[in-house]
Amino acid sequence: MCNYRLCTLCGARKETPLPHQPFRISTHPKLTIVVLVYNMAREARRTLHALSSAYQRGVRHEDYDILVVDNGSAQPLDAAEIAAFGPNFQYMKIPASDAKPSPCAAINAAVASTYTPHVAVMIDGARIASPGAVALALQALDQFPCAVVATIGLHLGPFMQKWAAETGYDAATEDCLLESINWPDNGYRMFEISALTGVNWMAWLGPMAESNLIFLPRTIYDSVGGLDEGFDLPGGEIANLDFYNRVSEHEGVTLVSLFGEATFHQIHGGTMSSLPAEQTKNEVALYLERFQNRRGAAFGFSTRQPLLFGPMRPEIKQLLALVLDPDRPGPMAQPDALPTRHSEQKEAPPLNYLDALKHAHQTLAPKFYIEIGCRKGDSLTLANCPSVGIDEGFSMRASARGFGEGL
Repeated sequence: MCNYRLCTLCGARKETPLPHQPFRISTHPKLTIVVLVYNMAREARRTLHALSSAYQRGVRHEDYDILVVDNGSAQPLDAAEIAAFGPNFQYMKIPASDAKPSPCAAINAAVASTYTPHVAVMIDGARIASPGAVALALQALDQFPCAVVATIGLHLGPFMQKWAAETGYDAATEDCLLESINWPDNGYRMFEISALTGVNWMAWLGPMAESNLIFLPRTIYDSVGGLDEGFDLPGGEIANLDFYNRVSEHEGVTLVSLFGEATFHQIHGGTMSSLPAEQTKNEVALYLERFQNRRGAAFGFSTRQPLLFGPMRPEIKQLLALVLDPDRPGPMAQPDALPTRHSEQKEAPPLNYLDALKHAHQTLAPKFYIEIGCRKGDSLTLANCPSVGIDEGFSMRASARGFGEGL
């Protein structure tokens, strides 16, 4: 196998060292999830448990593999500990002497060693996935032949962690917070103890700036050249945002967002998420300047609206109510009063599903709408496009655009 891959963006060849042994565990897995960890033993244990078939619902360990890549941690996890998460776990440990400050080269090498038709990338191994993320992603990859499947990201804690850390929120506080919802009994309860971030400020109802657990065909990963190894500062600068832009804009791609699923970031002193606000601003300015110098154009956030895929879960109602609140401040606004405990947050008002659906229609403006389970037709009337309602027991009392009798 060649140790070089062609960068389709600039035509330059770049060296990506590959592991000595090709990565292959399950007999016929559909997916390999690559998880990058660095000096995060506490967080990685939760992250990896959350990706195991013991936690993920609706999948078997034979359906997918997980490749954990340690990029030179001072105290890396033990290989036996990784294997204990399940027979579909494999460990690639890069010695500190060989590791690069940026995660990009390590992830590209890991992906290059896989054999599954689809891959997923988690560039920050401090993120806990919700319990249905893997099964729903596999469904979406099966439904759409050229799908890029994204998950939104939230921060555990009362606010974005750059604000929460100023109140004394730390790893010990977070441990207690997770214990308060009896994690990992029902991982969806993490929506109760988490906050939206600036890159996913509208949750599922708007464009995304990045995804910290993103699934795609291996062919698309190779076609865009993987993560750009030119982002070589510690943490990878804006490599993840750039990767999201390039794969989501790839020709023929259907961009999918897993509705009701997410990843939840644990506080760990990461390169960006836990920095004070002013320092974050300075770091971002440096990254944007370096991007423009290398690419010859300013970086821009994605404006593409993903297709929502997944069921409405009761655990996300409070989050949707917050997103729909017209008085909510912008993503860069510091909270007026920072509580010291998550329980001091203002309770979100009850969410009426018709209001949420109306907002979704206004925001997404679909060209065609299909609803399964429409019964009396009240929800169908909210669509401003040709619509089809499917129900085993119609009792229509309202007319919907594009709806015909006898369907």
